[in-house]
Amino acid sequence: MPPPEERSSIQVQSERAVLAAVRLPHSTYDKSDPFGELRSLTEQAGAVVVGELTQSLQRPVSGTYMGSGKVQELRQLCEALDATTVIFDHDLSPKQIAGIEEVVERKVIDRSELILDIFASRANSAEAQLQVELAQIEYTYPRLKAMWSHLERIVGSGGLAGVGTRGPGEQQLEIDRRLVQARRNDLEREIRVVQDRKRREVQKRKSEHFTVGLAGYTNAGKSTLFNTLTSGGAYADNRLFATLMTRTRQWDLGGGLPVMLSDTVGFVRDLPHNLIAAFRATLEEATHADLLLIVLDVSDPAAELQYQTVTHTLDELLKETAEREKKDKQHWTPPQRVLLLNKADRLRDNSQVLVWQAKVPGAIPICALPAGGTRGSDHFTAGLGQAELASLVRTNAQGEIRLLDLTLPLAEAKAVHLIENRGEVLDRNYNGSEVTLRVRIGSRQLDQIRAGGTKMKISPRDDGAAPPAPLAPERPLGPVGGRKSQSGQDPRAGRYFRSLIGHLGRHATLAQR
Repeated sequence: MPPPEERSSIQVQSERAVLAAVRLPHSTYDKSDPFGELRSLTEQAGAVVVGELTQSLQRPVSGTYMGSGKVQELRQLCEALDATTVIFDHDLSPKQIAGIEEVVERKVIDRSELILDIFASRANSAEAQLQVELAQIEYTYPRLKAMWSHLERIVGSGGLAGVGTRGPGEQQLEIDRRLVQARRNDLEREIRVVQDRKRREVQKRKSEHFTVGLAGYTNAGKSTLFNTLTSGGAYADNRLFATLMTRTRQWDLGGGLPVMLSDTVGFVRDLPHNLIAAFRATLEEATHADLLLIVLDVSDPAAELQYQTVTHTLDELLKETAEREKKDKQHWTPPQRVLLLNKADRLRDNSQVLVWQAKVPGAIPICALPAGGTRGSDHFTAGLGQAELASLVRTNAQGEIRLLDLTLPLAEAKAVHLIENRGEVLDRNYNGSEVTLRVRIGSRQLDQIRAGGTKMKISPRDDGAAPPAPLAPERPLGPVGGRKSQSGQDPRAGRYFRSLIGHLGRHATLAQR
């Protein structure tokens, strides 16, 4: 077979692909289905998986990553299956790609190149296209193979282009690198403008509203939950990276208390670092939210690995954000995190949820589908955990409930209306052009009203009145804290499954049959 032709793109549509991997002692992958995620990524890119090959090594081979004998076996497998592409489940250096291609005589793609190809096919907005192009250039720069066809600007002392073109000469690769560097500078400049604009939008939104961000592994159900809680209209589909754009909509919690909910791009294992960097503006909604909801598909066998991937990626993002805000001398507080155990309705019993709640106190089992929905042929009462979630967000959006006397001009009709909607007015006293409201209101809500420029006099009331009943069950935020019984289990865990008793009972009955 002739050697592979030089390629000018990373399209893998309609190609027959063999998946390959080298499993090292420190490799992270789903041991129950080692190629499951790579297979899904390959299919999302449009290729057909026809074979798989794996090898276990203590350390990779420098020239071809896998052993020479295994590379020969890979070639024979490709010939037998008529495969045109080999896709590796990890990153390869340019030297390793060239070495493997020389032996197998087929195109070789690594994991990062495959993910970038998928992102490029899903980038619909101008912002996403800029970010994907920058990430592709960052990946391509050290792997240039004369991917552009153009005339050389300098051809040497005997140049054919006439006066003004004689010089020491340049190789095509050097010209390519200079052009790529110029394009990279242009993209970085455009993306900085996007990032600055996005940061101003996020700061303005946060000053006026309590902000909540959705984050999680790709295809965990973030967009479905977003659409259920808001009138978002986000594209939701059962595929990886269904959407690359951030969408923010108002979530009405009732009682005149709206918050802003943002859906962000999903994460995946071994996500290319340059892709994360390019999408920093998109992820600004998550890093600067007041509350961050981590959506996890608890029914997935690889849920533990996915949770580790999400938390590690978020930790890196928040660390970079902290350093950047410190450098810019901006006040920034990392968002509190709450774990949502999505698709809990698919579980046969609550044992897995109890394990997760012991591991991450405060985790909420939830079903992202709207109440009364269906999943496949199984009918169930959807909306599991959504009331618990809304109550938790309401409590944090309100802040500490205080009993206050608020005196403000009657001309501030809008502020009076907001106070009446967002608090509990216990008494009113009118005095000329002013009104004094005795109100029970959350500190965060009051701060938002005052941020609008309303002039008011605030007098705390310490008259021995009993504190109001909590508006929501107390629940710890984040991965630490939480009440446990002597047995080590959260005593509130069982109540989350009251709406699932019938659903789980049917599963148990069917299993016994």
